[in-house]
Amino acid sequence: MWKWKKGNKRSGSGEDDAGGSAGAPPWKRQAVDSSSEDNPDGIVVCEVSKNKRISVRNWNGNVMVDFREFFVKDGKQLPTKKGISLSMDQWKILRDHIEEIDEAVKEYSA
Repeated sequence: MWKWKKGNKRSGSGEDDAGGSAGAPPWKRQAVDSSSEDNPDGIVVCEVSKNKRISVRNWNGNVMVDFREFFVKDGKQLPTKKGISLSMDQWKILRDHIEEIDEAVKEYSA
């Protein structure tokens, strides 16, 4: 059974520790293979600006429409937290209301 203490991440009986001994190092997460089939960028549908993209990708087995801002590091474009991923249900709702959104934009632009 694990006991959480201030300053210690884990403490408990030897059986629950990694490797089965009390002196074993704490558990570590395994690195995810970055060369997996699921390309993190997905299919880039549109580059809205220099660092903003709309893409379709597969995330955890779900197809997502991703509106995301990117930055360049070591010559690679990497995603930021700034953005939104829409599920297929959310995407269909947005798609069905595009004309209404477009009309509202025209009203404010006039």
